[in-house]
Amino acid sequence: MKKHLAQLNIARLRHDMEDPRVAGFVNNLDRINAVAERSDGFVWRLKDESGNATGIHAYDDPRMIVNISVWESPEQLEKFVWQTVHKKVYQRKHEWMELLDGMYFAMWWVDPGCEPSVAEASARLDHLNENGPSEYAFGWESLPQVQMWKEARCA
Repeated sequence: MKKHLAQLNIARLRHDMEDPRVAGFVNNLDRINAVAERSDGFVWRLKDESGNATGIHAYDDPRMIVNISVWESPEQLEKFVWQTVHKKVYQRKHEWMELLDGMYFAMWWVDPGCEPSVAEASARLDHLNENGPSEYAFGWESLPQVQMWKEARCA
């Protein structure tokens, strides 16, 4: 059975969700999520009643937000991240998000049908921060079949 790829990314907003200074981010959430859901290889994403995951508090800090999704392959996730409107919004992240100490993004393999919990995803990110890349949690650099991140990412 072919594994799927799960990913978690976290961010700390510079301001509360209702603050107009993060409106550029908030106003793009539905659009970016819709693009993800229409993308080849998209399987699942974490969301609450609002249709996104901003109301799910995985951390004590209410400005910390989480995103978890599952994809059929690394190539399909890579295409969504770096070849859709997602990239344009991602390139503006420093306007709305604080720079975090440590890794803010982790991936791992899951069985088809798996919907990772916030607790599992957070544990994998913690493991990556404490131990570096492994089969348990890794970043783009552990996936030789994808290369766009090297040139497309923001410094």
